[in-house]
Amino acid sequence: MKKSELLAIAALSGLILGGCVTTTTGPADPEVGDDAAEFNYLLGVRYLEGENYEVARDRLERALELDPRMGKAYMALGMTYEALGNERLAKASYESSVRVEPRNFELQNGYAVYLCKQRDYDKAEQYFTRAASHPENDNAETTITNAGLCMRQKPDVAAAEALFRQALERKPDYGEALLQLCLLKFQQEDFLGSRAFLQRFMSSNRTTAGVLLLAAEIEGKLGNERGREEFINQLLREFPESPEARRALSSG
Repeated sequence: MKKSELLAIAALSGLILGGCVTTTTGPADPEVGDDAAEFNYLLGVRYLEGENYEVARDRLERALELDPRMGKAYMALGMTYEALGNERLAKASYESSVRVEPRNFELQNGYAVYLCKQRDYDKAEQYFTRAASHPENDNAETTITNAGLCMRQKPDVAAAEALFRQALERKPDYGEALLQLCLLKFQQEDFLGSRAFLQRFMSSNRTTAGVLLLAAEIEGKLGNERGREEFINQLLREFPESPEARRALSSG
């Protein structure tokens, strides 16, 4: 997974804040009080989002000096060291995040994402499972789908499909799991199955240019030229400037 994907997953877990700080040093630390560690953590993640990695590192390390058991600061520090290319300290920071807060499912999910990037798929699946099974994880379908994506990278297609289906058992209209199953079936040349999952997606989720192009390609594979043309026309009508529209036009 790319760094942007990791940040996106972290954002879903509540680990990254919107906005960024544009100064190079930021406000001074609070001199006293219980909020000093949190203050530095918040600045650190904002600098991380702004790709000011050296300052982010300094702020996050300061947060951990003030509160050595702040797991989310270790997680953000791991992302920072990863961006700086220091794999040794990145790994140590990610491991520390789950060590100091072993019951935090958000950190377990973030650590699992890191493990998957390192191709430690079996250990990643263990941490995804822990995070998904936590009783306070109200978005477990997202965690389970992350596990499925990891298994596809392994690759273990059967395990990935089982996990995507498990996510849908929790939330039948969850768009990402439906799309992943659609793509999986498409790659397996099960175009009827692919169409079925995409129809479920389109009935309850926002249609995008990519979805319409995929729908057209599925209908083409099924020999339904009329259906293919209808989706292409909808794509050109609703998203005329999109790369997908240009691709459709170039392919005839």
